[in-house]
Amino acid sequence: MNLSNHIPILIIAIPLLAAFLIPLIGRISKKSTGILSTLALSVSLILTIVLAVKILTVGPQVYIFGATSPSLALPSGLKFPIRIMFEVDAMSIFMGLITAVVSFLGAIYSLSFIKKYDGVDKYYSLLLLLTVGMFGMEFTGDIFNFFVFLEISSIASVALISFRGVDYGEPAEAGFKYMVVSSISALMVLFAVGIFYGQYDILNLAAIAKVIKYSQLDKIALGLLIPVLAMKAGAVPMHMWTPDAYSEAPAPITMILVAASQASLYALFRIVFSLYNVTMNTLTVGWIIIIFGLLSMFIGVTMAIVQKDIKRLMAYHAVSQTGYMLLGVGVGLAVLANPIALQNYGITAMEGGIFHIMNHAMYKGLLFLTAGALFFRTGTRDLNKMGGLAHYMKYTTIFFIIGAAAIAGLPPFNGFASKLLIYESVYKFNPLLSIIAMVVSILTLASFVKVFHSAFLGPKLPQFKEVKEVPRSMVFAMAVLSCIIIFFGLFPDLIVKNLVHPAVMSLIEQLQYTGTALGGM
Repeated sequence: MNLSNHIPILIIAIPLLAAFLIPLIGRISKKSTGILSTLALSVSLILTIVLAVKILTVGPQVYIFGATSPSLALPSGLKFPIRIMFEVDAMSIFMGLITAVVSFLGAIYSLSFIKKYDGVDKYYSLLLLLTVGMFGMEFTGDIFNFFVFLEISSIASVALISFRGVDYGEPAEAGFKYMVVSSISALMVLFAVGIFYGQYDILNLAAIAKVIKYSQLDKIALGLLIPVLAMKAGAVPMHMWTPDAYSEAPAPITMILVAASQASLYALFRIVFSLYNVTMNTLTVGWIIIIFGLLSMFIGVTMAIVQKDIKRLMAYHAVSQTGYMLLGVGVGLAVLANPIALQNYGITAMEGGIFHIMNHAMYKGLLFLTAGALFFRTGTRDLNKMGGLAHYMKYTTIFFIIGAAAIAGLPPFNGFASKLLIYESVYKFNPLLSIIAMVVSILTLASFVKVFHSAFLGPKLPQFKEVKEVPRSMVFAMAVLSCIIIFFGLFPDLIVKNLVHPAVMSLIEQLQYTGTALGGM
């Protein structure tokens, strides 16, 4: 047996197995639960990197459950896949790398952050299940199983958002709001699945893409999926869950929730590019996504400016940054049917939007971890009650500056690299859109200057005289993210050429996606 052929399932199976083992391990040793989680996620991270290298050198991979060969998509005599399938291409593995990195670092950060709470074993089990759900959403080639993995991630997210709800009322309320939103989203996705199955008797995405007619029912399904997935991604005006969920969840979970929202964003892009592609009116749908992006950017940043709760402020900035991703990819979709415009600036716009997904996961994750570090030592998220913390938490201060500079789009950090691609390409499409994006970046910088001044600057305060730097595991997680941010900012061409561009082309080239799943048909 060639073990390398089974890497896609091992990436998911290992944390899934660990999730069910942890309650048993927890009865013996509570401390071991965190170590087991970290170990399982480290193995998944290594396997994800190995799979990424294989995909970027060899090409897309399929994994067929229950087949005599993992790559046997179409047994003799069949015209479409009947088994559950993972299809991992450059875009899927791009998202998988984000999931693997943030989940691993979230587990490391949690080793110190979460140990003072009860139910640590349940926390780690849920963290692993959330990771499994995210991987499944990104790897599956079956639209019904996308729904299944979406539900797994949603249920785990609800429990993790509400984790501190026993002691505080707000987390429970935030978890309830997210549960309601997730339930509605799941029903709409399931309804769309029913539309596809009722028309074509198949659930495989590639097989549906091969025969889709863009009928009235297909338009209804698209009209359901776009707002629902945009809602799960935290885009305005469906962002109502984001401030509460992001602010009340434990800091490492908030970082992972950002990646989970991006998994829904990935699903949105996969649907419009790989499923519908040029069969739909790409200009109209592209502009719909662009409008979602503009609303998210502007409303997100304006709401962030007035916040006094540091995590709530960062939550609104997460909404705002989602707008950049939607803007870049939306422009690419709008010109998808125009080969000249696509080559001139459409692909570059998509590269900026896709690159920003990874960059956002890194710097926003870092910022949420710094906010968690402040809460860990001060016991408050209120900026008006902080001050002078740079005297006591020098590492956290440095990490915050790196994250703030990156989200504001300042060189030489990664946010500048992806935003520059968006600015330049979007300007060729519509100059006004690019100007709005730049204004939002300026407002973002102003907002984080306020945070830095309120939390870190000023004289030493007597109430914080006992404050010291956070434990090493928390510092390590923030340090790794900081290094990634700086590396991506210094060598953006390397990342774009080897990771981002292949991901973009895997979305644009629908025939490659369908051909891989259908055995070259």
